[in-house]
Amino acid sequence: MLDLHRLRLLREVHDRGTVHGAARALGYTPSAVSQQLSVLEREAGTPLLERVGRNVRLTAAGHVLVRHAATLLEGVEAAEAELASVAAGRVAGVVRIASFQSAFLRIVAPAVRALAVTHPNIRVEATEGEVEQAVPALRLQQLDVVVGDEYDGQPRPVHADLQREPLLREHIQVVLPENHPEAKADRVKISHLADIPWAACQPGTGHREMQVRVCREYGGFEPDLRYSSDDFLILLELVRTTGAAALLPDLVLRHGTAGVVVRRPAEADVGRAVYLLTRRARTPAVDAVAAALRENVSH
Repeated sequence: MLDLHRLRLLREVHDRGTVHGAARALGYTPSAVSQQLSVLEREAGTPLLERVGRNVRLTAAGHVLVRHAATLLEGVEAAEAELASVAAGRVAGVVRIASFQSAFLRIVAPAVRALAVTHPNIRVEATEGEVEQAVPALRLQQLDVVVGDEYDGQPRPVHADLQREPLLREHIQVVLPENHPEAKADRVKISHLADIPWAACQPGTGHREMQVRVCREYGGFEPDLRYSSDDFLILLELVRTTGAAALLPDLVLRHGTAGVVVRRPAEADVGRAVYLLTRRARTPAVDAVAAALRENVSH
């Protein structure tokens, strides 16, 4: 009999590419993962992994097991959700959400509050997380719902096993100190902002890539990225207190903009899509959470 926990480990190693990567993601030691996979190979009666340099890859038998593991693990998840619902007499279960910060504040937190009233038997576990880290966890059933973002011109990867649905579209606004000369204009020319320092998210993030791209494409300059934080509210405060400029989406600016001015770029409209990601096989509890997120956006 094949053990589902070990099948999950095998799938994690396949997706991460290394035993060490799988161990870090699951909170195990590499030796513990290796031992469990050795047991799985004995259960299967055939090698499942082969070493290639410092990495490992699945054998043909390993690929067969990983393919079936996805179906088996989804079946167990659905069975657990149905049992929880039967026991409670209504939709029940645990739903794990990850969301980037501004959507967490404006969409996820209010939806969780609403669900506590409409679906008290659904336990929502929510955490802040960027799409790059959250999507692998969603595909590995460590998360159930991801609220993600996608800036214009920077498409996210498409995964056949995930379902994506739009939540909203935002404008990207130029945020400036209130005493900046361009603050008087209805729309700000990016090309007039070459001499001001900029505040952006950390390297490797979609926001930083967007900001650099906009400055290069529409302004014709390389921005002086002097301040960095993945917290959009910190970026807003940096504009307010240091005199920097930033490009920030509408959701962030709902928090309050005292001491700064918010203007649209003159050269082009820049936007960001906010969307919902789930696995294609969704439990009733996940459906209820998705509906609550959509409902909160419409308010």
